[in-house]
This record gives sequence, structure tokens and C-alpha cells, in this order.
Amino acid sequence: MDKILQLFKAKDLRDKLLFIAALLIVFRIASAIPIPGVDVVRLRQFFEGNQVFGLFNLFSGGGLSNFSLMMLGVGPYITGSIIMQLLTMVFPKLKVMYQEEGEAGRQKFNQISRMLTVPLALLQGYGTITLLQNQQVVAPLAPFTLVTTLLTVTAGSVLLMWLGELISEKGMGNGVSLIIFAGIVSGIPSTIQQTLLTGSRANIPLYVVFAVVAVAVIAAVTFISEAERLIPVSYAKRVRGNRVFGGASTYLPLRVNQAGVIPIIFALSIMLFPGMIATFFSQSTVPSLAQFSRIMAGLFTDQRVYGLVYFFLVIVFTYFYTAVTFEPHQIAENLQKQGGFVPGIRPGAPTADHLSYIINRITLVGAIFLGGVAVLPFILQSATGLSTLTIGGTAVLIVVSVVLESMKAVNAQLTMRQYETF
Repeated sequence: MDKILQLFKAKDLRDKLLFIAALLIVFRIASAIPIPGVDVVRLRQFFEGNQVFGLFNLFSGGGLSNFSLMMLGVGPYITGSIIMQLLTMVFPKLKVMYQEEGEAGRQKFNQISRMLTVPLALLQGYGTITLLQNQQVVAPLAPFTLVTTLLTVTAGSVLLMWLGELISEKGMGNGVSLIIFAGIVSGIPSTIQQTLLTGSRANIPLYVVFAVVAVAVIAAVTFISEAERLIPVSYAKRVRGNRVFGGASTYLPLRVNQAGVIPIIFALSIMLFPGMIATFFSQSTVPSLAQFSRIMAGLFTDQRVYGLVYFFLVIVFTYFYTAVTFEPHQIAENLQKQGGFVPGIRPGAPTADHLSYIINRITLVGAIFLGGVAVLPFILQSATGLSTLTIGGTAVLIVVSVVLESMKAVNAQLTMRQYETF
């Protein structure tokens, strides 16, 4: 409470919070504006009865079930970021730009990701509309209406990307993460209302179990998100004139979940494409291609297959993002330059190998945990038959992770203010 009071007492911090709140309100209003010519009631019924599409709708903040201006959410921008991260493994110049050119290089890298958002939004919008038309949820659109709709949802996605950038500039947390957070939280009241209206007394024990599982998941996510492996680091003594420097011992913290919530978001974005591509070719004039596409589309609507692929992708992206953001060789080089070393390990390459060995082992724990939490809603629904349990797992993971990240950003702002006062 003391920190909350400090936030609202300081005018600059209060202005930042109100600005972010205003942008999130703009996002929520735009998510409620439907595109003309679509049966919104039929769309909502479809998303309530389909968990896979319901999960996509959850991350668009309900924009997909409303067929609104923001139906794509920040998906195209995230997909563009994924493509750029993957390309760093192929093109060394991109890797140098992202990791070695400092802030200017990262700005160029992010600018390319933003430019990729437009074609990806057009592709993803067309794929989503075609998919819903094949499911007979959306009526066939005339060519002019289809083009207008695609341009509208692409503009909405670009606007949302811009709002995310504005939020990030205020230093109160990652803008894209906060937008996804707002979309998820906005769906909680309707989920509770639906549960209360459609539930029966016979399901009360299941609701109690769900509440216990939710609390346990929140506690586990908080524990894993904050868990660290501390690597002891010692610094050699250096004598300069009559003064002695160094000789201290400290720790290098390695997080168990180094990638945070990014692997979940990456996996969800990638999971959109197989179904869309299969939908494109399901009406092909080549019989074998059309049959194969229909089989693939059927597989990705099967919750068991979807859950297995989802679990695997989360583990892969956890290792991938950790490899991109955590450079053992660079850390070992910096330690050596500063006169630091890990006790019992020689400086340089042996230290880098030691750090790689440890990070690979602890990342396995974090990756399996993330994958388990991601598929938890599917497991609970198959065990209980309650579709309202989709709010668990992935949504809880993202909400808790974003809250922890925002708390750290706010603490940093308050600490900086205290230092300035001192």
C-alpha cells in the first residue's frame, strides 16, 4: 500500500499510470467495435464451444469473437518478432545487429519487425476469415467487402502495435505484454458469469477443485518465475598504488525460467499457421492436396494432437529464446575482463561451457513446467468436461508473469526516484 500511495503522490508517475490506463481503455473500446456484416451472436457461440479457437480469442481480448477492429490482436507483430529472432540464427549480420550494435542496432531490428507486421496481418486476417467461412460461422464476403475488412483489421493490428510501443516507452512494463494481459483479464468477468449461470449444484465440487488448482498454479508460476540458481563468482585482488581493489565474492543469478512468458506467446502464434495453410489448400482442385489439407486441418482441431504439439513447441521455444538472450561466452568474457572467476573453473572457454551446462539443465525444468501449464486447460477440460476451465493454465501464467514484470518495473521507477531525492 505504501508503494501504491507513492505512485499516486508523485505527479510524473501518476501521469504515466493514467496515460497507460487511457491507452488500455482505447484498446478495449476498439475490441468491442464489430466489423459490419457479421453475425456476432453466432460467432460467440462458436468460440464458446471450441476450446482451441476460444484460446485464440482469449489472447485477442475477445476481439476475435466480436469480429472487431482488433480481431488479430498483437499476433502479427509477435509473429514478425519470431521470424526476426529465427533469422538471427541464419544471417550473422542480423545477430550482430541485435546483440552487438547496442541500442541503435536493436532499434533497427525492431523496425524491421514492425514492417513485417503489415504483410503478416494481411495473411493472418485472410486466413482467419477463410477458416471461419469454412466452419460456416461467417457468411462468404464479397471481394470488395473482403478487401475492406482485411485493410481494417490490418490497420487495427498496426494501431495496437503502436499503442504497445507507447506503453513500453513509459517504463512501467512491456506494452505488448500489458495489452495481452488486459485482453485476458477482460474475459474473466464473462467467464465467471457464464459459470454461475450455466452451472449446477452437482458441479460445486468441481468448481472447488478448480479454485484450488488455480491458487496452486498461481503459486507455482510465481515460484518458478522468481526461482534462480546462484553461481558463486569471486574477484581477484588488484593492487593499484596504495589501494587494493577486488577480492570480493558474489553470485551470478541464472533464472530457471529465463525466457519468461515469451515461449507461450511464440507457440500460440506459430500454432495459427498450420490450420490456416491447410484451410487455404482444402478447396484445391488437386484431390490429393485437398485431402491432405483436410486431414491436417482435422488434426489441429483435435485437442489431444493440438495439446501435444503445443507442449512440444513451448519446450522448443523456451530453449530457443534462452539461447538468443543468454550468451555464456559473452558473460564469461565479461567476467574475465573484470577479474572475476567461478571457483574451481578456469576463466574463458571453460567458464562458458560450465554456464552452458548449468543453464541447459535448469532450463529443462522451466521448459517442462511452462509446457505443463500451457496444456493444463486441456487436461482439466477432458477430466471434468467444463469448458469454463480454459481460463486456467496459459492465461494464469501470462497474467502472473506480466504482474511480476510490471511490479519490478514500478519498483525500479520508485527506487530511481528515491535515489534522485537522496
